Amino acid sequence: MRAALVQLCSGDDPAANLAETEALIRDAARQGAELILTPECTNIVSADRAQQRAVLAEEAGDGTLTRLRVVAGELGCWLVIGSLLLKVGDGDPRFVNRSFVIAPDGTILARYDKIHLFDVSLAGGESYRESAAIRPGDCGVTVEAAGWRLGLSICYDLRFPQLYRDLAGAGARILTVPSAFTVPTGAAHWEVLLRTRAVETGCFVLAPAQTGHHASRTGRARRTYGHSLAVDPSGEVLAEAGEAVGITLVEIGGGEAMPPMRDRSRISGTSR
Repeated sequence: MRAALVQLCSGDDPAANLAETEALIRDAARQGAELILTPECTNIVSADRAQQRAVLAEEAGDGTLTRLRVVAGELGCWLVIGSLLLKVGDGDPRFVNRSFVIAPDGTILARYDKIHLFDVSLAGGESYRESAAIRPGDCGVTVEAAGWRLGLSICYDLRFPQLYRDLAGAGARILTVPSAFTVPTGAAHWEVLLRTRAVETGCFVLAPAQTGHHASRTGRARRTYGHSLAVDPSGEVLAEAGEAVGITLVEIGGGEAMPPMRDRSRISGTSR
């Protein structure tokens, strides 16, 4: 199977981000990609909560999700939207950070809400309190797509190995890790953690990433690490994107999986 990792530099304008994302997805499909993956926060990267409230929508009204479902249907490809920030519409002022798996007919096959939220203080005064604005999920998700069972995760989940062991135990052969890693933590930990998750689960790992300096009209500007990565079950790096916006193609073969492991988390399995 040919997969494509889409590396973005999303800003705080969802409409502008959508145009760039759609163009790259179409380019990946032209190059034969059957499974196309975008990074975390595909629709917006912004540190300004007021800006997020002003431009974000609930799932049913989100323009990015609506359009990318149409694009997947037009192209006949499988699409993993790494995540979208969305309003929840039930009185909770927080957003959800939600990944979607879209079938070649545009159907939403699976949703996963990020479980582990990024609450850290970094050297140099950088501080993140994702839990102040994001409502966490409580259930891991696997889904059949493109002839493989995918196990879904998002960014900071990467630091919690039990989630991935449980996904593998539920039958996942490919782990998706769409991300928007900070530069210091990315340089220190990104590759080693992805390779470790592959080795300890016996799965392929596909990790599309945000990269570069993100356009911001208000609030603190963000910078992310990039280096989208594909890793095989032995921990070998199959493809690495560097820091440029674009697509990275990778061929996914059979690979050797570890024996099934006992589930310890709530894992939701879906299929067509």
